[in-house]
Amino acid sequence: MKYNELNVTSNRSSRRVGRGIAAGQGKTAGRGTKGQSSRTGKGRRPGFEGGQNPLMQRLPKLPGFTSKRPKAEVIYTGQLEMIGSTVDNFTAFSAGFVSSPHVRVKLISKGEVSKKVTVTLQAASVSAVAAVQKAGGTFTMTPRIKRLAKEK
Repeated sequence: MKYNELNVTSNRSSRRVGRGIAAGQGKTAGRGTKGQSSRTGKGRRPGFEGGQNPLMQRLPKLPGFTSKRPKAEVIYTGQLEMIGSTVDNFTAFSAGFVSSPHVRVKLISKGEVSKKVTVTLQAASVSAVAAVQKAGGTFTMTPRIKRLAKEK
């Protein structure tokens, strides 16, 4: 490899500012006179509004705000025996307790667990985990199953 064969892109800006009054962008170099935006270094963080509560923090406090985060779908401990000996997103979906195998599913304590069940879901209440373990089963927390990307 030779020095003249290197493929290096120049990251010089198109305007050479601060090079005297004849260059057109001399003296203050287009930054104005004094103030926070004329200084070097980091200015304000993104979204800063001069101490006023920023828009991204104000929006949830406004009336009529609805969160777009999908809620976790719920399975009760009393329904575990109807699903089978192993409970995960796919078995809960095939049994008809959740709308899709790709949603976040949480196990809630409501009803009795009488047989040994292996549960692998995204979340569970403390009392639901205790009920499953009391019946001799196990609970394992797993991340949500991502959908496969469609091929083009």
